[in-house]
Amino acid sequence: MAIPDFQTLMLPLLQLAADGRDRTLADAREALAGKFGLTTDERGELLPSGRQRRFDNRVAWGKVYLEQAGLVESETRGHFQITDRGREVLATQPRRIDISFLERFEEFRQFRNARHRQEPREVLSADPGGLQSQTPEEALEQSYLAIRSDLASELLQRVKASSPQFFEGLVVDLLIRMGYGGNRAEAGRAIGSSGDEGIDGIISEDRLGLDNIYIQAKRWEGTVGRPEIQKFVGALHGKRARKGVFITTGAFSAEAIDYVSRIDPRVVLIDGAQLADYMLDLNVGVTHRATYELKRIDSDYFSEE
Repeated sequence: MAIPDFQTLMLPLLQLAADGRDRTLADAREALAGKFGLTTDERGELLPSGRQRRFDNRVAWGKVYLEQAGLVESETRGHFQITDRGREVLATQPRRIDISFLERFEEFRQFRNARHRQEPREVLSADPGGLQSQTPEEALEQSYLAIRSDLASELLQRVKASSPQFFEGLVVDLLIRMGYGGNRAEAGRAIGSSGDEGIDGIISEDRLGLDNIYIQAKRWEGTVGRPEIQKFVGALHGKRARKGVFITTGAFSAEAIDYVSRIDPRVVLIDGAQLADYMLDLNVGVTHRATYELKRIDSDYFSEE
């Protein structure tokens, strides 16, 4: 089944704590994963940042919200136990505990109001339900991905509208940021200097020049098919080359992608979407605007041992 959202996890979390024992989030994750029949793949699914499992994040935030409403309490990070208020809530046999349910408690309303004042506007409008169906990290990362997608689209359009000479320089900058070519002067002489037999340039794979990579760079709007890739591969054979990179602002056909997966020499295809992603990741053609830090409690700081 799909991973339950963090609100769906609130009631089972509270029920798990009903015996009054001190519970750990690790134990809670195991119990809830079993209750909802999650697969190993679902348990291992990561947030877009790749730094935390989505299910673990939702369990943790379900506990945080219950705590802010006074239904559970936590004296140690990663632990929780039910409060008298939590027992009273369970005694009413609620069918579901969610944000709207928790709004009846003043402490929780204050918590929500404080969060809404602090959240960036983009996060609050990340999806039609606002933060109702997402944990704060999920909402923040969704907003980040939406902003990145828009920027990548605009970046690719700028590249397509540029001159061939500018595109050659962009390829140089990108490959240098990736660690190829030694320095820009050396790489600049390589790209665009060959132009024969379907090869636009040659660049060193490392600073010592022990191996070369042959490059084809095309500003295309449409799809690059297998015949174009075959011409490039034929040129590589003519040079006895073992490695090649074909970069385009367009896309590659399924036949072209399948073809390079089955041949020698090794050919890497970089389409427009990948090109924009590399530019964003390596800061080519973009500049830093803002940084948001996610922090957590330093338990060691509060230790009095």
